[in-house]
Amino acid sequence: MTNTLVSVFVPIGVTGAVIALVCALVAAFAIARGAAGLAGGAIGVWIVGALLSVSASFAALWTPFFVAAIGLGVALIAGTVLRVVLAPLLARRAAAVEQAEVEAESAAAKAPAAASAPRPATLSTDVVAVA
Repeated sequence: MTNTLVSVFVPIGVTGAVIALVCALVAAFAIARGAAGLAGGAIGVWIVGALLSVSASFAALWTPFFVAAIGLGVALIAGTVLRVVLAPLLARRAAAVEQAEVEAESAAAKAPAAASAPRPATLSTDVVAVA
C-alpha cells in the first residue's frame, strides 16, 4: 500500500516543484521589468506549485519542496538585483530617446519654409448622398 502511495505522490510533488520553478522564473523577470501584477500572479501560482510539491513529503521526500522554496528565494533576490542594475541603463536610454525627439522637433521648427510650400491639388472622389 505504501509503495502505491509513493508512486502517486512523488510524481505529483516533482511536477509541483517544476511548476513552482517556472513561476519563480516568471516572477524574477517580472520584478526585473517592474511588472507588479505579473509578479503577483506568478507568485500566486508558485504557491499552488509549492503546495503540490509538499505532497512528496508523504513519501519522506522533501527535496521537491526545498527546491521550490529556494527557487522562489533566489528569484526574488535575482529579480531585485536585476532591477537595480538595469534601472540606470533604462533611464539613460529613455533620456537619449527623449533628447532625439526634442532635436527632431527643433529641426522641424527651423524649417518653416518647407511647411508653407503650396500643396498640389488633389482630386476628391468622395460621394455625397443628398437626402
